[in-house]
Amino acid sequence: MSKLIIAATPLGNFRDASERLREVIKESHYIVVEDSRKFSRLCSDLGIEKKAKVLTFFEGNEKERLAELESALVEFPEVLLLTDAGMPGISDPGYRAVSLAISKGMTVSVIPGPSAVTTALVLSGLPSNRFTFEGFLSRKDGGREQEMEALAHEERTMVFFEAPHRILDFLNDAAKIFGDEREAAVCREMTKTYEEVKRGTLLELTKWAASKEMLGEMTVVIAGFVPSTIEYDDKELVEKVIEYERAGIGRKEAIAMVAKELALSKRLVFDAMVKNK
Repeated sequence: MSKLIIAATPLGNFRDASERLREVIKESHYIVVEDSRKFSRLCSDLGIEKKAKVLTFFEGNEKERLAELESALVEFPEVLLLTDAGMPGISDPGYRAVSLAISKGMTVSVIPGPSAVTTALVLSGLPSNRFTFEGFLSRKDGGREQEMEALAHEERTMVFFEAPHRILDFLNDAAKIFGDEREAAVCREMTKTYEEVKRGTLLELTKWAASKEMLGEMTVVIAGFVPSTIEYDDKELVEKVIEYERAGIGRKEAIAMVAKELALSKRLVFDAMVKNK
């Protein structure tokens, strides 16, 4: 029976490659990669002569390449799946390949190794006993805010991926939704020569990101919500919103101000207003 082998690759420092990864690349006859040029560079760094047939498989072409992957799994006893960095299937289309192999009754094997998620989590210094991985949020401002709103009361540490050209907008939204004083960390270029980890409040990180050109792969870790010891009933929330409205502030802005003042999600305050029409 054919086997699909999933193998983690170094995040940046090729010396993090395991012996099992080196061996399986040398021995494989068919390898599925995210970027063929980056795979060639990895082989060069590891001193491996590339002999296998290579199929590119990335976000955007994964659906049309599934048929080729299925054919390869039939033709070859083993197919190796790699991503550019870290574990395939984590915030990339590799999971589709795994699902395909499983649906066809084929064996799936994993060679563990580097992961940007757990590396950043440990580097952040934030609680790691419970965490949630959220990957990339919406690229649109409104969509990203809505997704963050849904996480406003998430008590576990949260891990996100973000592109360097969107990191400032991401941090601005995070400070607005989670609060300026929420602790967080931005991990950039992990394991590479210019690795940088910046820790602080979301307000401090926003100012830092605005002060320089942001380059490289970004992983953001944000502390979870700590439930307040003070509980507010709907009536109290409605009264606070009405106070702002009497001062000439629009309802939407008043809801946002009350939410920020009380460290609550805007959705919670909005729902209170709807219930007390």
